[in-house]
Amino acid sequence: MEALQYLGPMEWTAIEAAVLVIVLAILFWWSGVVRYIPNDRLGVLEKLWSFRGSVSNGFIALNREAGYQPEVVRGGLHFFMPFQYSMHRANLVTIPQGQIGYVFARDGKPLPPTQTLASNTEADDFQDVRGFLEKSGQKGPQRKILREGTYAINLAQFVVLTAQSIYAINLSSSEQSLFANMSSMISERGGFEPVVIHNAEDMIGIVTIHDGPALPDGEIIAPTVANDPTDPNFHNNFQDPEKFLNAGGYRGRQLQVLADGSYFLNRIFATVELVNKTIIDVGTVGVVVSYNGRHGTDISGQAYRHGELVEIGARGVWSAPLLPGKYAFNTFAGKIIIVPTTNFVLKWTKEQFGEHRLDENLSEVSLITKDAFEPVLPLSVVVHIDYMKAPLVVQRFGDIKRLVEQTLDPMVSAYFKNIAQTKTLIQLLQERSDIQRKSGEEMREKFNSYSLELQEVLIGTPRAADGQNGIEQILVQLRERQIAVEKVETYKLQEKAAIQERTLREKEALAEQQAKITTSALTIEISENEGKAQLARTRQQAETIQVTAKAEAEKVRLGGQGEADMIKAIALADAERIKATGFADAERVRAIGLAEAEATEKKVAAFGGPDYQLNAQVLMRFAEAIENGRLPIVPQIQIGATGGEKGAANGLVEMMLSMLVADRVGPQKLPDAIPEAVEEESVDED
Repeated sequence: MEALQYLGPMEWTAIEAAVLVIVLAILFWWSGVVRYIPNDRLGVLEKLWSFRGSVSNGFIALNREAGYQPEVVRGGLHFFMPFQYSMHRANLVTIPQGQIGYVFARDGKPLPPTQTLASNTEADDFQDVRGFLEKSGQKGPQRKILREGTYAINLAQFVVLTAQSIYAINLSSSEQSLFANMSSMISERGGFEPVVIHNAEDMIGIVTIHDGPALPDGEIIAPTVANDPTDPNFHNNFQDPEKFLNAGGYRGRQLQVLADGSYFLNRIFATVELVNKTIIDVGTVGVVVSYNGRHGTDISGQAYRHGELVEIGARGVWSAPLLPGKYAFNTFAGKIIIVPTTNFVLKWTKEQFGEHRLDENLSEVSLITKDAFEPVLPLSVVVHIDYMKAPLVVQRFGDIKRLVEQTLDPMVSAYFKNIAQTKTLIQLLQERSDIQRKSGEEMREKFNSYSLELQEVLIGTPRAADGQNGIEQILVQLRERQIAVEKVETYKLQEKAAIQERTLREKEALAEQQAKITTSALTIEISENEGKAQLARTRQQAETIQVTAKAEAEKVRLGGQGEADMIKAIALADAERIKATGFADAERVRAIGLAEAEATEKKVAAFGGPDYQLNAQVLMRFAEAIENGRLPIVPQIQIGATGGEKGAANGLVEMMLSMLVADRVGPQKLPDAIPEAVEEESVDED
């Protein structure tokens, strides 16, 4: 017990000492005399008490009053007056690469009613709270944004909104809800990332400014300001809000657009709407109807009384169209009406329409013919618009489709209705070419009055309307009539073909018999040559006979004369004695000569005369030639002569018969193949 009593006081003294140390340490730490801040963080000082009192105006104590101090504490050990400061540790504000941070100021000058965001013309350094407030920096959301990097910002004065987090301290529940809603709104606008417009997407950005003075009365879009890089207020495509407003920019939708590139825009200050670029294809032009700009002077001329055309940049229809290409045209500042400049076809049919779909509401023209038929007529019209006249057409009709439906359709339909009333259905079908040509000539002038060029009118075949069949019956009759006509022509051609076929067959048969004909012709030629030879021999024999007969006659005559002279000489020699005897002998000799001559003459006459005898001998020779050659008297193939000569058509037999009867019927000309007979000489009677 004594030992315990001895040790007890010592133990309680150690415990008390330890407790005292702990209490002193807690008091020391709580007093805030020493504070350690890591280098990747900062500290925001809140002064708990001060002999200068508390902040009387604002949120930040600029004159060392009690309250949040403007300066921040960076990394390391820091010593302070005990129990005077409260340290709020916070992270450094980090903005990742390619992102944007938004700043909200808790303290500063209040915003005027016409201002949406706080100006940063002078107070633009968010890391210098004292300088920001001394330069009359405004509270609320700031126009200036934070780009990539790390910032040591006093989060008691400024709240920084990023895509990852909200940088702030001592947030009340109401502030927390406010900043959460603001962050959500920025995210919906894609405001934590820059606006990126890719060239391949063919897009442009339409900018709407939410701060600055309002547009003047009568204006619907803000004009372009300070877009020249040499301008001191060049805002670089709305990326510098202060310079944009200093240049006189208005709030609202802007005429200036964002083209291809990346833009770091404050989405609370400006929102961007991406729209397609205006592409004008080859074969078309774009007529601009501008809703913005100055009021221009009409340059259409006194002769054009359908509206006004203005120069480029003025409000109204521009006199010069946009040629094919891509344009960053602000479709909220005007519209571009595409006008085809190549030939386009308007089809009055229900089932078909052209490439530009200008005729999609057109249908066939309903007609009433002279003979009370009611067909419908499909047709097509080829039209061309001069590209320099395209603004005139748009100014007059609004657009091409309205021109087609409200002007061209009634005009063309009325024209062909008038034509149909003067034609029967048959005429309408048969005279289609003439009607098409005439319609093109007559309507061309009407189209010119609308600044259009009519190229061609193409008429289809009239057909029956739904529920009618009378036209089909007429067409059936026409088809049957045409078929009958074609049959007649076919029969004529078949007849000609039959004649040609017969001629062909004859020529083919003749060709097949050509060898036989050639052989027969050669045989005939041989026979003719043999006949000619036999005739020559016969003629030679006849001449021999005639010469012999003449020689005999001459011999007889000469012999009789010689005997007479001899007898006369003897008689003279014998004188008178034998005169009577000589005279008798002479008479006797003379009688004998005459008798012999007469006998010879009668002998010749008995054979039919000299010619007949010659012919008989010739015929005998021919007969012998035919018998020896075994030639057919009548040829197996006879070829008619086309010349019509008698001698060529009779043949050899008829020629020989004519020779036999030649002497009976009188002297005739022998055939060319037989030479003339030698005339018989008369016998001298001396």
